[in-house]
Amino acid sequence: MKKKYYSMAQTGNVATINIYGDITSFPWFEGDVSASNLSRQLEELTDVTEINVYINSYGGEVAEGLAIYNALKRHKAKVNTYCDGFACSIASVIFMAGEERVMGESSLLMIHNAWSYVCGNADEMRKQAEDLDKITQASVIAYKSHSTLSEEEIKELLDNETWLLPEEALEYGFATSIEKTETENTSQNARMSLLEIIKQHRQEVADDDEEEDPEDEGNPDDDEGEPDDEGNEGEDTDEDEDPEKQSEEETEEEETEDEEDEATQKLCVFFNALSKL
Repeated sequence: MKKKYYSMAQTGNVATINIYGDITSFPWFEGDVSASNLSRQLEELTDVTEINVYINSYGGEVAEGLAIYNALKRHKAKVNTYCDGFACSIASVIFMAGEERVMGESSLLMIHNAWSYVCGNADEMRKQAEDLDKITQASVIAYKSHSTLSEEEIKELLDNETWLLPEEALEYGFATSIEKTETENTSQNARMSLLEIIKQHRQEVADDDEEEDPEDEGNPDDDEGEPDDEGNEGEDTDEDEDPEKQSEEETEEEETEDEEDEATQKLCVFFNALSKL
């Protein structure tokens, strides 16, 4: 079944609503949502305890958005709203209907004053301006019900047509939490752990090499030619090492180093593969 941009589904006692389009009284396109359609469907959800509303919308008609906001607030189930992309204009008011209001880590709210168009004389223009102030006030009330900002500060944000990052939305009380993607963090943690393992492995190899080949202290020729207690000149008592034996030891050391390098390379390959998951 093809997924609609606007849809409602119920699984057990949890309902999911996707608002991925414009909010309008005349839904022409697949993603459009009207208050009439959504409210009727909400009334049918009599046995749900939780409603999750996922939003990605540029907004739309204020009247429709306010009706959806109030319908969600009125429902007996717990309502959680999620901003998946943009929650702009009246869609940001619908976002405020959630008891839990969750911003995606790459999402934005946009709030501004209501706007319209009008034709007529000066009196009609002035009346339209006064009407818009009152229409905007309805949105201010919705924001103020949760925001930590004063009404004057909220109105200033509206006047400036403000875009809010998740951290700002959380700070101002518009959101209650930010949903972060854990995949990248997990990958980075694994990356750092593996790098630490490789670093420790290389350090252990270097320490072993230093223990096997300590630097000689003093000059071995210092005692050469010195008489011993019996008056004889010192003579080397150590027999020269067998060149063949020495060659075998060097070969073994080289093989050991090759094996260690190979193990390190395998760790690096494993790490690169893991970081791409």
